[in-house]
Amino acid sequence: MADRTPPLTVDELRRLVDTGAIDTVVLAFTDMQGRLQGKRFAAPFFLDEVLEHGTEGCNYLLAVDADMNTVDGYAMSSWERGYGDFAMHADPATLRRTPWNDGTALLIADLAWHDGSPVTASPRQILRRQLDRLAERGWSAYVGTELEFMVFNDTYEDAWNRGYRQLNPANQYNVDYSVLGTGRVEPLLRRIRNEMATAGMTVESAKGECNLGQHEIAFRYDEALTTCDQHVIYKTGAKEIAAQQGSALTFMAKYDEREGNSCHIHLSLRDEFGQPVFADPGGELGMSKTMRHFLAGQLAALRDFTLLYAPNINSYKRYRPGSFAPTAVAWGPDNRTCALRVIGHGHSLRFENRVPGGDVNPYLAVAGMIAAGLHGVDNELELSPACTGNAYTGNAYTGDAEHVPASLHEAARLWQGSTLARAALGDDVVDHYSNMARVEQDAFDSAVTDWERYRSFERM
Repeated sequence: MADRTPPLTVDELRRLVDTGAIDTVVLAFTDMQGRLQGKRFAAPFFLDEVLEHGTEGCNYLLAVDADMNTVDGYAMSSWERGYGDFAMHADPATLRRTPWNDGTALLIADLAWHDGSPVTASPRQILRRQLDRLAERGWSAYVGTELEFMVFNDTYEDAWNRGYRQLNPANQYNVDYSVLGTGRVEPLLRRIRNEMATAGMTVESAKGECNLGQHEIAFRYDEALTTCDQHVIYKTGAKEIAAQQGSALTFMAKYDEREGNSCHIHLSLRDEFGQPVFADPGGELGMSKTMRHFLAGQLAALRDFTLLYAPNINSYKRYRPGSFAPTAVAWGPDNRTCALRVIGHGHSLRFENRVPGGDVNPYLAVAGMIAAGLHGVDNELELSPACTGNAYTGNAYTGDAEHVPASLHEAARLWQGSTLARAALGDDVVDHYSNMARVEQDAFDSAVTDWERYRSFERM
């Protein structure tokens, strides 16, 4: 496949820097939590030094919790190892302007140790390894992610100071597909759409969703690595634009007892000639034998890989009957009650993983989906019958289906003990992210929640 043309070339960046239109360059990588971490450089210094030689960052950035606390249990970074640096090398294919920050361009970095070897626990590197496995077969993955978020008419600072309670959603009722409802928030949605387009993304649409103040902006699918890069840039940019508008938006999986924020991930494969690997006009539902094996691999690995799709305590609050988040490990044609939904036809034939929430790290999730699919292909796994009814209530098929893990504790136990995960992703990756889950679980188990106070302060 030909090299991808970046949204902004290095030569264009040099001209923009010379004219003063760009004065700042952000170089960032994605951490375990799916957040961009990095540095802002004076643009001339970036071009003269950093673009060719890279820069350094403390390796604890892949060994801290969500609050940036140093924690134990990581082999690659610790007090005993001195919390040294790893190298950050810019990927020029990711260069783009970020119009929500004046005079600024951004690149995604790959991480390496000082001997040049890759940092295997880096989410982007984990995905690259699985894409290499596809490339060995002459295949490439195309992915689309659908991120939902909730908008509040409160600043992030006000939300923090109020303990994230009694916030004011941008819509007071269900605005799913409502043009009037999206019109209420259009100044914010319009900025996000237009500025993401200027940043090199292909925006498709915006629509309201079910929860109060909940919306979704959709982007065109692309090659897997490009989509994941765009995903993390979009999340950061959308939050920054909201803050500039005096609003706050959240991608957390489950803000309240209503519908959560999902991140449905669509995946298809193409061969070296650009032809669809999943399509076969003569197959059931137009699916090729390869797609059936690939989908069977998803089902076989889903419980073991749920940690990659649902990485936080809060992630598991989504999985409730009738919530449009799945509970059964089942697949079905255009069936939104299943964990895996098959849609499209011909070149557009694909499957949708409905397990991830808005808090997902896209690199890890897509890597897991590829690894699961290749497990199915390599072992020629047979696809179970499709679920055509309500996967929440069960029928002749789903009554016997396994369930999506109900807690981080359960998902982490399955991940830690998974021979499939260790074979496909490596012991170092499994152990690293097992420790991430342990740290998250320990922090939650030590916390006293509002729910406990309201339930117990007077009445117990």
